[in-house]
Amino acid sequence: MEALGRALRSFHERHERIKHTIHTYAMGCFYFSIPVVGGWYVMQWAISRSVNEIGERGEKLRIKSLDGHVGDRTIINGRAEKIGAGGKYGGVHLAVSDPITQENNMAMLEAMFRKERRKRRRRDGEEGKRRGEDDDDDSKEELR
Repeated sequence: MEALGRALRSFHERHERIKHTIHTYAMGCFYFSIPVVGGWYVMQWAISRSVNEIGERGEKLRIKSLDGHVGDRTIINGRAEKIGAGGKYGGVHLAVSDPITQENNMAMLEAMFRKERRKRRRRDGEEGKRRGEDDDDDSKEELR
């Protein structure tokens, strides 16, 4: 009788271990896959809905061109007004900007890159000094 009790207890312990392993893996897959698969179906529904509403290439749209709505200008109350930075509602300079703004943006970007290069040189120099390396002029020239 005692042997039967040990066998049943051993079976029960092994069964619980297997159950725990399977449920841990299966439930992880299950809970991960539901939002992924559900999201895919929602996207497919949204795509088909947009095709039904506006057509494959927008052929069902009432207004098919963007007259007066290009770049940083739009029509507000019948008047063409500048929007974005320097215009109505403030904001940032748009990608379609005048040559002066593009030059200013390039200058600011280059200044930021120079500052980052200086920081990197200082950081690399400090790490080299901590390791006991010498900063010779050749290595500094290579960084420039």
